[in-house]
Amino acid sequence: MQKPPKIPESVLVVIHTPQLEVLIIERADRPGFWQSVTGSKDRLDEPLAETAVREVGEETGIVVGSRGVPHAALVDWRHTIEYEIYPVWRYRYASGVTRNTEHWFSLEVPHGTPVTLAPREHIAYLWLPYEEAAAKCFSSSNREAILQLPDRLRGARV
Repeated sequence: MQKPPKIPESVLVVIHTPQLEVLIIERADRPGFWQSVTGSKDRLDEPLAETAVREVGEETGIVVGSRGVPHAALVDWRHTIEYEIYPVWRYRYASGVTRNTEHWFSLEVPHGTPVTLAPREHIAYLWLPYEEAAAKCFSSSNREAILQLPDRLRGARV
């Protein structure tokens, strides 16, 4: 049975510790491509925060709403970008879809939070200082999101 086309609306979740160590994960289908957690809505009416929680759980095994990672640790930056979908991945979308709308979130987790990757999606993970994590990401928008992290956190705590 063929999977339905992906919805061209997604989330990017920058997972970090209080010390600004950022989790990045390496794609299984493109070794060397490092990124934050990303993923598309499963259904048109799926709330974005629900998409973010689901994708974090699926890709890292981190459960938002658990004792160490309360729901309040997930922050919607209310920032949206639109970008061209890489041609290599367009087959996943309906015919003619070439652009995706992405919504940015962050998730603060305790240092030492265990990570369990979904091996079909990702093959490795790293916790790095935010600037190093940004430099390793293949996507310019992902780099930009990570580099905004300190300012976003300062704004949230003011």
